[in-house]
Amino acid sequence: MTADLAATAGCAVTESAAQAVPFRAMAGYGEDLRLAHVLADAADDITTKRFRALDLRVETKPDLSPVTDADRATEDSLRNVLGRARPRDAVIGEESGQTGIGPRCWVVDPIDGTKNYVRGVPVWATLIALMVGDQVVVGIVSAPALGRRWWAARGGGSWSGRSLTKATRCQVSSVTRLEDASFSYSSLHGWEKHGRLDGLLELSRSVWRTRAFGDFWSHVLVAEGSVDIAAEPAVNLWDLAALQVIVEEAGGGFTDLGGEPRPDGGSVLCTNGHLHDEALAILGSQG
Repeated sequence: MTADLAATAGCAVTESAAQAVPFRAMAGYGEDLRLAHVLADAADDITTKRFRALDLRVETKPDLSPVTDADRATEDSLRNVLGRARPRDAVIGEESGQTGIGPRCWVVDPIDGTKNYVRGVPVWATLIALMVGDQVVVGIVSAPALGRRWWAARGGGSWSGRSLTKATRCQVSSVTRLEDASFSYSSLHGWEKHGRLDGLLELSRSVWRTRAFGDFWSHVLVAEGSVDIAAEPAVNLWDLAALQVIVEEAGGGFTDLGGEPRPDGGSVLCTNGHLHDEALAILGSQG
């Protein structure tokens, strides 16, 4: 049912605990989580075949961001599957907007990291989430070029691995001091454009290490405990919905830069929880 992905490093769990995934993560939204894996499989099939293709078609959208034929084909495929499997659910996608209405809504980013994708950098992923009302209840991130997949269902923990039955549990780090923290961010240009560069630089000077992993990668590394703080000044719902439940179920904190725990606030700060208030006081004071 799921792609044969490499087991995640950095998420430690015993074999007996891993085998308990179906019983814990299935509670409440088990069938939706299974469907999310089916959707991710369908996305992986399209995105991997078009990655580094010589005839990949790239266009520029009105917001000046790139879009490829793989983005559009992937979103169309996922919408078709959802139309058959969940005909009463709404869908919001980066490329085609919203279709349907109702309390249950699937949120799809067919390729998060399109700029990496078009340049042949293997750090990109399909992000799929299910929201019920304003709460994200299921999320999955599939990065087939990295051989990695992460997922979570509300109340069932955060996991990564080959499949629902062969997985390791993700847990945020226990770092409690900014001077010991690793911080990942997005481009300096974006922070400057949104009037938040001073806060970014202040936080960067306060931590042990900084790296601009960017996009989904920053946030799943927080969920795994490899990074302690990640932030972006300008993002959309489809960039964040799947990540929110994965980070929170790993024990982390996830808010916008105003401190609201929501995926549609236009910005994001995710941390191991211990460092959230300090990081928010620095980054949230700007803009």
